[in-house]
Amino acid sequence: MTPQTNAATAMSEHDLISLGTRAFQGLGLPQADAEDVAKVLVLADLFGLSTHGLSRIESYGDRLKVGGINPTAQVSVNAVASAIRLVDGDNGVGPLVGMHALRAAMEAAKACGVGVAFARGSNHFGPISPYSLIAAEAGFASIIGSNATTTIAPWGGSDARLGNSPIGFGVPNPGGQPFLLDMAMSVVARAKIRNALKQGAAIPDTWATDKDGRATTDPKAALDGFLLPVGGHKGYGLALMVDLFAGLLSNAAYLTHVKSWVDAPDEPQNLGHFFILIDTSVLGSTAWLTDRMNDFASILHGSPAVEADKPVIVPGEIELKKLARHRAEGFVPDPAVLAQLQECAALTK
Repeated sequence: MTPQTNAATAMSEHDLISLGTRAFQGLGLPQADAEDVAKVLVLADLFGLSTHGLSRIESYGDRLKVGGINPTAQVSVNAVASAIRLVDGDNGVGPLVGMHALRAAMEAAKACGVGVAFARGSNHFGPISPYSLIAAEAGFASIIGSNATTTIAPWGGSDARLGNSPIGFGVPNPGGQPFLLDMAMSVVARAKIRNALKQGAAIPDTWATDKDGRATTDPKAALDGFLLPVGGHKGYGLALMVDLFAGLLSNAAYLTHVKSWVDAPDEPQNLGHFFILIDTSVLGSTAWLTDRMNDFASILHGSPAVEADKPVIVPGEIELKKLARHRAEGFVPDPAVLAQLQECAALTK
């Protein structure tokens, strides 16, 4: 049996990854694959993105148990051109497929200056910022995206035809903090609405509509309805572009072809992802990039704040500050998540 951890005790990144690895091993993943998954989800938690962190043991675990996700996926990478890789995830856990695709794109970019990986046969792969950070720390600028289960109606439509497809950008800073932008195409992620439902809280009426397309503050009605895209018709267009790259070009499912993990948990989703990486070392020295990145940030920081206690920030600063704090002080997992991790880890042979 795995020893029980005091729920009130902060855990180190190493211990969180170790526990997460054992938990996913308990769900049937080989150790190396389980560690890939755990590293992505732990980074999400340390960033403060708890809805996409180790709490995903519940939804991933449910689908692993009913055969909706392949625990022993044989992820394959095919180099179809010098700078392009096609990744078949074999219906593996999303972060596992994501890490294979990231490494494939990094390898191609190191060889060619630019590398692109299209992944198919995948599932929910967590937030984008962990992949962007890993790429940035290795010197790569990145554009990364994934498609998702349909939760948004086409602009002017009355039923869900496209997903809340996330996209992220990253630019490294060898002598400072990288730029990290991680955003979904809706005003908020469905996970935030699910959390509001669990807590019995209302939501802002700008987040979603009910099934009839009317704005609602009821999270239950919102989950039965549609998410609202950020920026109206512009967000709708961006969501379509992400799905074209992540789903259509990768030969994965797209739009309504994507299976719902809620309605059909035992069926493969065949989600797609794309990773576009640029090796910044071919553009200039690390000193050159550091100077420009720090100047870029200082121009923004120098803008007088409208509210004194809310200074201008660069995307990624809040998450990176939380990451640094959690790495120094440890992270306290949600007791329910911790208990589930320990329960799954106890199954490890």
